[in-house]
Amino acid sequence: MTKHYRITLLPGDGIGPEITSVAVAVLKRVGQMLNLQFEFQDALIGGAAIDATGNPLPAETLDTCRNSDAVLLAAIGGYKWDSLPNNSRPERGLLGLRAGLGLFANLRPAKILPQLIDASSLKREIVDGVDIMVVRELTGGIYFGQPKGIFATETGEKRGVNTMAYTDSEIDRIGRVAFDIARKRQSRLCSVDKANVLEVSQLWRDRITQLASDYPDVEVSHLYVDNAAMQLVRAPRQFDTIVTGNLFGDILSDAAAMLTGSIGMLPSASLGEANPGVYEPVHGSAPDIAGQDKANPIAQVLSGAMMLRYGLNEPEAADRIEKAVLTVLDQGLRTGDIMSPGMQLVGCQAMGEALLKALEA
Repeated sequence: MTKHYRITLLPGDGIGPEITSVAVAVLKRVGQMLNLQFEFQDALIGGAAIDATGNPLPAETLDTCRNSDAVLLAAIGGYKWDSLPNNSRPERGLLGLRAGLGLFANLRPAKILPQLIDASSLKREIVDGVDIMVVRELTGGIYFGQPKGIFATETGEKRGVNTMAYTDSEIDRIGRVAFDIARKRQSRLCSVDKANVLEVSQLWRDRITQLASDYPDVEVSHLYVDNAAMQLVRAPRQFDTIVTGNLFGDILSDAAAMLTGSIGMLPSASLGEANPGVYEPVHGSAPDIAGQDKANPIAQVLSGAMMLRYGLNEPEAADRIEKAVLTVLDQGLRTGDIMSPGMQLVGCQAMGEALLKALEA
């Protein structure tokens, strides 16, 4: 019996359309193998949406996403739109998508693949065996807190203001997601805050500590964010699951990503309670290489695998895609961002073709 899924594609900007094309081909192929039928529908977001409609997140895009089983997003932004006012830039589309779909939990894995261990900028003995999941709160904190803006003072100076704020319920909600994920991994959860100087972090630590009593099987620790950043590059294997707020999670998940050697390899998932999740690579739109067949599509392909696993409950399909990625890496195929001596340099399209062949093997 064939299962049917409606997937909204948000190719976005820069290399987005190229890597989305590869991911769609891989999803179609694994779908044919496992009787999964995907109905893909494209929608605009980011710079492409600004150019077409003047809005980084058109209402039609949000409606299309809400009526889907899952959303596969590529990348947004680029130099072309950097001079726009802050509230009109492509990134506003991404923030609006998260808020509009209620995507409060961002899952960003950082796992060292044996084939790419020497691509990391850190020594082999430091990163060997690293397998971290960063759980980032996504719809609160300083990116959404009010008041915010640039205001004129009585002296005529301008003053920039952003507000970092969390409620009990927002912290509890992301905390429970993190505890549940930790249970499925090594049952170790590190909560990251800045409770020594920030009241909002004091509340964060209090709530995570209180939640811990409901998860006696999970070992809980707390780190200040500056120490956590240092520990990520000093001894990353000490971490299993990390939970933190929006700002700290944004920074630490990028740092964790670079342990693996390239953010071109890493997927992510943004999940809510009712609406479909959004699955996207952690890298940007790379406008400097757009249209040159140089992009690494693997993170987008693995985002598709996360979509299958977490959004559609199709773990066998996810497993097959992840195995195909390992197969092409074992074959020595590399895009420029993960290239090393003795390997074969390939472009985005050739990497996609190799993944399709690996799926059929």
